[in-house]
Amino acid sequence: MTMRWIGALAGAGLSLLAAGAAQAAGPSAKDVVATYSDIALAMYGDAVIAAKALDGKIDAFLADPTDANLAEARKAWIAARAPYQRTEAYRFGNPAVDDLEGKVNAWPLDEGLIDYVDPKYGETSDENPYYALNVIANPKLKMGRKTVDASKITPKLLQSLQEAGEVEANVAIGYHAIEFLLWGQDLNGTGPGAGARPATDYAKGDACTHGNCDRRAQYLKVVTDLLVADLTDMEKLWGPKGKARTALAKKKGPDAVAVIFTGIGSLSYGELAGERMKLGLILHDPEEEHDCFSDNTHNSHYYDIAGMVDIWNGRYVRLDGSTVEGASPKAYVEAKAPEQAKTLDADFAATLAKAQTLKDRADSGKEAYDQMIAEGNAEGNKVVQDVIDALVQQTRGVEAAVAKLGVKITVEGSDSLDAPEKVSQ
Repeated sequence: MTMRWIGALAGAGLSLLAAGAAQAAGPSAKDVVATYSDIALAMYGDAVIAAKALDGKIDAFLADPTDANLAEARKAWIAARAPYQRTEAYRFGNPAVDDLEGKVNAWPLDEGLIDYVDPKYGETSDENPYYALNVIANPKLKMGRKTVDASKITPKLLQSLQEAGEVEANVAIGYHAIEFLLWGQDLNGTGPGAGARPATDYAKGDACTHGNCDRRAQYLKVVTDLLVADLTDMEKLWGPKGKARTALAKKKGPDAVAVIFTGIGSLSYGELAGERMKLGLILHDPEEEHDCFSDNTHNSHYYDIAGMVDIWNGRYVRLDGSTVEGASPKAYVEAKAPEQAKTLDADFAATLAKAQTLKDRADSGKEAYDQMIAEGNAEGNKVVQDVIDALVQQTRGVEAAVAKLGVKITVEGSDSLDAPEKVSQ
């Protein structure tokens, strides 16, 4: 009897030791990618919810195209950007996501493809034969040797125009097409002010400005419905049997974790620090800002960074206030490379703080992002450069962590960072 009790106690002790060892080893890669997938499903789900809210506001505006209803639609567009931008670190390393990304967030766009533009825009481009196609004004489109029937603006028509002629700037659908249709061109350069499209561009009868108000309304309705549909497809990628989730679940150990750090590293470095920020700063060109019609670029950059922090911490707060959380990349690295985890955690905090400074500057009304990157604006330039520098440092922290883990990743590069002399030539 006594021996059995001692044996049971010893067994309990061994179990406690084993549990402690497991805890010290940190979460498994399998558990980390499960949380990563759950957060993806929640983020894309919120993007769908916000896009549906935008759709509703656009319906209300088109039914009664007043200045007040246009302002509400614009507010809904800005609100819809935040949850989507938080997802962008899922692009890189997840091919199924990147296959759909171009449908919803392609930029920059040659807006003359869609609608009327300022005469200074010009009528031709050596790079783009459809630079001034103007779908809204033309029920028949001349495209190469073909004449395309555009008498009715349909999802099929707009999808066929996306990257027409294999030109990436032919963006006919997605957030930025909607943005242009709500704001119009921003003709202020690096001065104050965003696009100022009048609500009367959607008015009925003689009140219509710039012609073709019925077709413009048709385009806006179709493109917004398409956004909801395409985001829904992205959400489905992360469902229980979704393509992205199942592909990731098949990867083992370090290979699975590599996907997470590929996404964070590539968005941090080549995409955000390089193409979206440093390029515009080198050229001092407002055409190189992400949300160029609405002057919402500061928010897009901020929420990209906030999304990376969410993924690192394995914790995301949904639009309804509920929380999705679980085994995190942070805990995984802390167990295996504590020094590198501590450094990387500090890097994320520093980047988010610099991005907050940029966001606060724009939100306060002091100056928009396109003003910050203006030539001669040393103070504004520095605010942007500080975020770039923090993103680069963050990428170095990712690389140090994965090297210590024995994980191999390839981070997307950018001439703007790696060979700026090529950009400025």
